[in-house]
Parts: sequence; C-alpha cells; structure tokens
Amino acid sequence: MADLAVTIGGLAMRTPIMLASGTVGYGPEYEGIIDFEAVGALVMKTVTLEPRSGNRPPRLRETSGGLLNAIGLENVGLETFLDEKLPEAAALDVPLVASVAAATPSEFAELTREVARHDAVQAVELNISCPNVDRPRRPLWADPIGVHETVAAARAETDKTVLLKLSPNAADVLSVAEAGERAGADALVVANTLPAMRIDVVERKPALGNITGGLSGAALLPVNLSLVWRVCETVSIPIVGSGGISTVTEALEYLMAGATAFQLGTVLFTDPGAPRTIAEDLVRRMENDGATATAHYTGLARREKAKCKETVAAD
Repeated sequence: MADLAVTIGGLAMRTPIMLASGTVGYGPEYEGIIDFEAVGALVMKTVTLEPRSGNRPPRLRETSGGLLNAIGLENVGLETFLDEKLPEAAALDVPLVASVAAATPSEFAELTREVARHDAVQAVELNISCPNVDRPRRPLWADPIGVHETVAAARAETDKTVLLKLSPNAADVLSVAEAGERAGADALVVANTLPAMRIDVVERKPALGNITGGLSGAALLPVNLSLVWRVCETVSIPIVGSGGISTVTEALEYLMAGATAFQLGTVLFTDPGAPRTIAEDLVRRMENDGATATAHYTGLARREKAKCKETVAAD
C-alpha cells in the first residue's frame, strides 16, 4: 500500500507536499479552497518582529513562464501574529511551519524562540533569502559565515525542526548549504525565488514598484532543480525542493534529484486543487511502480546515474 508520509527532523507530514510561505497567507484564508488533508505542512506567511507594510505597488506582474512578486514581506508583525493569526491557523488540520525573517542573528533567534514556544508550530523556516527587500551588497543569503551565525542563533532557541530557505542567486550556494548544516539546520529548502524584472514599455518604467521582484513558477523549475541536485551532493540533511511545481511529474523530478519533500507555490493561485491532484497522482504512480513509500523516489535519478557510471567503468 502506498504511504505518502514523510518525516523531516521532528516534523511528521502525511504527504511530502508543503505549501510555500507567502502563497496561502497565514492559512485560514484558503480554508474551503485548498484540501488541507492532502497537505503535509503549511508554511505560513513570513513574520518579522515589527509589522511591515511591504513594497509600493504594483507588486505583482505575470510574465512568460511564471510570476514576478515584490510583496516585500508585508505582515502583521510578531505580536499580532501570535495573538491573532496563529490561533486561527491552529484550528486547521495541518502541521504549521512558522516562517521568520530578520536582519540579524539575534533577531532571528528572538523570532524563533517566540514562535516555537507555541504548540501549534511544528517547525520554523528561516527565510534568509527573500529577494524583495533591501539588502546590502553582500546579502545574508550569500554569506556562509552570516548564515552559520543565523542558524546557530535560531538553533539555540528551540528543539523543534529548523528549515533554512536558500536563495538560487547565491554565487556559492554549496558553501551556504554546508554552513547551514554545520550550524544545526534540520533541512534545507531549495530554493526561494530568483530576482528578476520587467519593463512597462507604454509607461516607460519598471513594471514593479520595487523595480525588481522574485520570479516564481514554471521558469524557475530547471534552475532550482539543478540546485537540489548540487546541494544533495554536498550535505547529508534532507532537502525540500521548491520552484515551479504544478504536476506530479515535476514533483517527482525534485524527489529523484534528491529531495525528501517539495513545496507548492505559484500553482496555488491558478489551481488551488493542485495539492489533492498531485497527492492522488503520486499514489497512483507509486502503486504502478510497486513503491510503498516516497523514499523510493528520493535520489532515484542519482542512483541510476551511479549505476550507469559503474556499467561504463566495468566495460
């Protein structure tokens, strides 16, 4: 019998399907729209210590192969999140992952401590990689030392599962991944959106108020898939694949590249039924393949590639 359940650290999920942060609000906004029974975990909208109003509009722009967003981490702030948003989300029948973003390791530590002390939060995702906020010329997501300090600070505040969300824009993503693993991350989310832009040729100005935004959707899939493959060669902790998944075939690509679970994002805006469809299609695929667990697929393409090398060497 096909069993979709997977566990990452202490985060037990009934399916490998996670809903990416920022795509379903805090969760209750999509109640009755998304079938949460097909979802392994919901990553809530990123929260910061203080409320943020986000970037000036326009903040969304459809583009070939995906979506540009420049929301800018708009959120209600930690206090309102804990008092109002988290209790509402806790009523949903799905494990919750709190996503946090900050400017310094100490702020990440404070956020992690405050959200993780609540029973409703099963894990914490450290969002070090949002491309839609002001960053120095050497941003955190590109700095292995800063990443190590950030993850270590958060790790010291909780025994719950800590996920680190990487950027596809880091020049040396492998060093960043290794730093996160050494500092105590339980898993890596590979990866966030890619900085991009469009020009409104009628108005003769950038199409987004923030000039650039994060590219998500189908165009991001081959970029982030290649990163999953590379990062899996470097670290031993689980990988959560993210970027451009809309079908079970694309989900399987991430699993076969080495991911243990995967996140859905942009597809939810056009097809909120995708989690249920992908879960059902995955069960059918497993039954056809005689697989009893999704671990059958994790790293499968890597293993097949290794077999090819052995065959060639033998010849």
